[in-house]
Amino acid sequence: MNDPNSQVGDAGQIRLLIDQWAEAVRRKDMDGILRHHAPDFIMFDVPPPLQCRGIEAYRDTWPLFFGASPNPPVFDIVDSKITAGTDVAFAIALMRCVLVTNGQSSNLDFRLTICFEKIAGQWTFRHEHHSVPAVD
Repeated sequence: MNDPNSQVGDAGQIRLLIDQWAEAVRRKDMDGILRHHAPDFIMFDVPPPLQCRGIEAYRDTWPLFFGASPNPPVFDIVDSKITAGTDVAFAIALMRCVLVTNGQSSNLDFRLTICFEKIAGQWTFRHEHHSVPAVD
């Protein structure tokens, strides 16, 4: 049987990683953004490309976001929940960012799912999935 205290500890560790990642996005700190991501990380995103594979491809997606964001970027976790097992975990969140188009700012609310794997005792980002609600 799993030790409930280690699961609480794991969820806390993951929450800290997510908070540090979001803070790094707000600072435009690429090393901080990429920290704790697996080399073969996969992301499904809203703007093309819809899928990127590998840490370098993930790195290449950030200039598009930063180019459409105010300075500093808005990248807020509105609500989140973390579920952690022994070696895998996932987090779901509602997020808010601000995009600037033709000098006009607008909020973009989106959904985020992050999958983690514990590798050598360290929680590691394995997958992100960003989505926005479909509109008619």
